[in-house]
Amino acid sequence: MSLILLLTQQMSLYMMIVYLVSKTPLFKVFTEAATRLPHKVYIYFIFSGFCIMATYFGEQTNDAIANTRAMGAVLGGLLGGPVTGFLVGLTGGLHRYSMGGFTDLACAISTTLEGLSAGMVSYYLRRIGQQEMLYSPLLVCVVTFTAEVMQMLIILAVAKPFADAFALVEQIALPMLLINSIGAALFMSIIRDQKAMYDKMSSVFSTQSLRIAERSVGILSTGFNEETSKQVAQIIKEETQVGAVAITDTEKLLAFIGIGDDHHISGTPISSKITQDAIDQDRVMFADGVNVPYACSISDNCQLGSSLVIPLRSDAEVIGTIKLYEPKKKLFLNINKTLGEGLGRLLSNQILYGRFAVQQNLLVQSELKLLQAQVNPHFLFNALNTIAAIIRRDPNTARQLIQNLSQFLRINLKRTTGLVTLADELEHIDSYLTIEKARFIDKLTVNIDIPESLLHCKLPAFTLQPIIENAVKHGTSNMLSSGVITVKGELLADETLLLSVTDNAGLYKPKTDSEGLGMNIVDKRIQNIFGAQFGIAINFEPNQYTTISIHLPTKGS
Repeated sequence: MSLILLLTQQMSLYMMIVYLVSKTPLFKVFTEAATRLPHKVYIYFIFSGFCIMATYFGEQTNDAIANTRAMGAVLGGLLGGPVTGFLVGLTGGLHRYSMGGFTDLACAISTTLEGLSAGMVSYYLRRIGQQEMLYSPLLVCVVTFTAEVMQMLIILAVAKPFADAFALVEQIALPMLLINSIGAALFMSIIRDQKAMYDKMSSVFSTQSLRIAERSVGILSTGFNEETSKQVAQIIKEETQVGAVAITDTEKLLAFIGIGDDHHISGTPISSKITQDAIDQDRVMFADGVNVPYACSISDNCQLGSSLVIPLRSDAEVIGTIKLYEPKKKLFLNINKTLGEGLGRLLSNQILYGRFAVQQNLLVQSELKLLQAQVNPHFLFNALNTIAAIIRRDPNTARQLIQNLSQFLRINLKRTTGLVTLADELEHIDSYLTIEKARFIDKLTVNIDIPESLLHCKLPAFTLQPIIENAVKHGTSNMLSSGVITVKGELLADETLLLSVTDNAGLYKPKTDSEGLGMNIVDKRIQNIFGAQFGIAINFEPNQYTTISIHLPTKGS
């Protein structure tokens, strides 16, 4: 009983030291499941010191030392892994061996194996993704108890004479099993409580998130591009103090601020596998450089050692990523990981809001203009007058024109403003052109040259019809000679679909306003859906020709 009290006093002293150290920033290393080499070195020195101190302050019993050395070896292995645990145990064991006694060799072997076995438990739990269990006091108690049982067995097997070894084990087994197990569990309980406190500090970072939101509000809502991404990355870097911040779209790096900006260049294609995986799998990817290896995909000399990649979403679609980095000599804290994931949601909402606002504005404009186009009085009157003029001399043709007019109006009324196939768009303009060609008789020729292989490609509804209507209304209808409109389609080398509408009037005049259904609305709709690299281009020669080129993506069509 006296030995139990003496070891309890020793353990209480350790707990007081641990409690005091827990109030310092140094203790934070113990609360992180993933440790780097500098932190493993730190753990080695701390727990090797515990082992040595426990031996010095142990109680002399039958030419042996009853002590709490196992606490240091087991905790060093659980927190630092197999190598660290082995080195902690070896250091404590060699120190014990240097003090002599008939159990010196047995204690040296057992202490080394205690550290190694605890490290193997840590390694196994990390491998199966259960590293949080390392902070369970019950698990630590069981591991320490098992380690002490192993020590007693080694003493019986190695220490000579056996009778003395048995007598010693009989005297010290219960106190050491009890005190070491409880002490290690209490130590881990303090670490667990501190870890919970650090994790709760994430809520404090909500204020930081609000500052970031306040500073970045409205930036991405104006567009998701290199300029706005650089502004946001700079804000996040200043507020979080991480090593570096990067923002990408689904294809290239838009902005990079911080360590490594000399080789992470904006505008370059995405080369990191972890980033591509985050985009493809639509989930947060974390490479801490320990459990999940991290290496810069651009430079072998890059000082970055860990990376957190958070997808940026617009509706259910991944449109890019935000990436937080820490250098090799700095641990990626859980609070920064939590903050990073929150930033991903924040920026996604900003982008979504910006796109929603643009879409709403364009949709209102488009719907208003489309309502005018659906029952365009001039077109309707001209069509009816044309039919009236033809009906007596060619009833069959008049009947066909009425069917075409009916089909045109029906499509306009039923059609949505979403994506349609190129085949559907051509069917729509065919009804319109049939009526216009009947109206102008032999003064209007329309040539359509689009390969069948492109008819499945998607484009926004009402893309070609307004362009062709403009070509007729503002182009060929004002000519004294015959008007020719040519519609072409081709697939470019970069997998871009190019549609062109050319008239031979050449009467196009650049406008400063954006009124009318025409090209301005069509261009904005295409850019809003597919991106700024797509849309409309105009090429014209006065009194010669006007060509409207429409660039569209084919990916995903």
